[in-house]
Amino acid sequence: MDLEDTIAAVATPPGEGAIGIVRLSGSQAFAIGKRCFRRQQPGKWQSHRSYVGLVFDPANNERVDQVLCTYMRRPHSYTGEDVVEFSCHGSPAVLRRMLALLVAQGARLAGPGEFTLRAFLNGKLDLAQAEAVMDVVRTRTGKGLSFALDQLDGRLSRHIQQSRQRVLGLLARLEANIDFSEDDVPAVPAHEVEASLAAALANVDQLLATARSGALIRDGVPAVLVGRPNVGKSSLLNAFLSSDRAIVTDIPGTTRDVLEETVDVDGIPLVLADTAGIADTHDVVEQIGVERSRASLAAARLIILVLDSSMPLQPEDHDVIGEVNSALAINTDQRAIIALNKADKARVLFPNDVQHLLNDSPVVQTSAVTSDGLEALRVDISEILLQGGLPAESAVVTSLRHQEVLQEAQTALTEARQAVADDLPADFVCIGLRAAVNAFGELTGESATEDLLDRIFGEFCIGK
Repeated sequence: MDLEDTIAAVATPPGEGAIGIVRLSGSQAFAIGKRCFRRQQPGKWQSHRSYVGLVFDPANNERVDQVLCTYMRRPHSYTGEDVVEFSCHGSPAVLRRMLALLVAQGARLAGPGEFTLRAFLNGKLDLAQAEAVMDVVRTRTGKGLSFALDQLDGRLSRHIQQSRQRVLGLLARLEANIDFSEDDVPAVPAHEVEASLAAALANVDQLLATARSGALIRDGVPAVLVGRPNVGKSSLLNAFLSSDRAIVTDIPGTTRDVLEETVDVDGIPLVLADTAGIADTHDVVEQIGVERSRASLAAARLIILVLDSSMPLQPEDHDVIGEVNSALAINTDQRAIIALNKADKARVLFPNDVQHLLNDSPVVQTSAVTSDGLEALRVDISEILLQGGLPAESAVVTSLRHQEVLQEAQTALTEARQAVADDLPADFVCIGLRAAVNAFGELTGESATEDLLDRIFGEFCIGK
């Protein structure tokens, strides 16, 4: 990317819409925008004002669209550069024509995430905040949005900077002792070094404690409904979604493929898969569906075993239970819940009868017909996955990259603390401190490499 160029991109999703936005950023953004735009009421241009007018092609004076043009003078813009945005009619043809016109006038097509990259390089955002921009775009739940907005606001960055400054201050004092040992530079008492390291390490530990739950809320959890045919898996999915998403009949084998839908469970995007009933069958299509069900069972983080509480356990139920137990034995990260479905009918199966089937997994009595038990099922899912929830006042780590960087800082600080405990020379303590400072800087961007920036911003959508 040539960051001296003026870049252009469509900033709204592909397809037809009421409004489509085309964005320009760079030193020539205002000049290019003015050449292509004729204001309805001529006059002096002011920053952060929107003007109604026509976009036309300067080459032939051909009209392109009636638009709303907004000008933002640097440095008071998203990128820190001059920015011009055209709010056009959301026709794909109009947006293509607009973009081609701006390129013909000297702009360059923006790469993925290049607007946000420029915001980072111009000091408008640090790297953690820049990553939060894409989290806001992609989030699927209200809680995920809340965490992303907190990070965009700098909540995580402030925690990191606090630890980084503490470690930098300690490192400077220790290096002064080393470099000027023959002068009258007062030595840093061992108890002060230990206290500073303990405080920085406690902050890192607190952040890492949120990483597991934060990642679930950011990335979602694959879950699967399994059971023999006709126990009500599809009905339960529909009740969960409050929508007739899956076809439901009394005929076993109606579901022949895996159907996935995302459900918000206490802020967790639960990617819930309704599977074909696992049973022996001679039907070729059903066999394919059963194999796909087994694949979904193996890949799921959460297994919801559905049993029919209106009849005793059938041989097919025991077969499915065996497959679930085998999956749980192979993948120790998997968790399971038993849903005793059809609780609106006369029941012959009760929680005590099935409690032992899956290593004392929770048992919930549900009815897809009356929706009884669905809230209890949601509560059990949340408790199993979040394991006590998240600290309300702490920043939350949602990114695997941030978790890995913080683990590097944790290791470095622990090694520095051990060097102090072993009464080693200050040089050994400084090795760990430098590594921690570098890790903190990699998270917020002070020590980010070009390869890292390419990897992060390459995952952004074009126009953001």
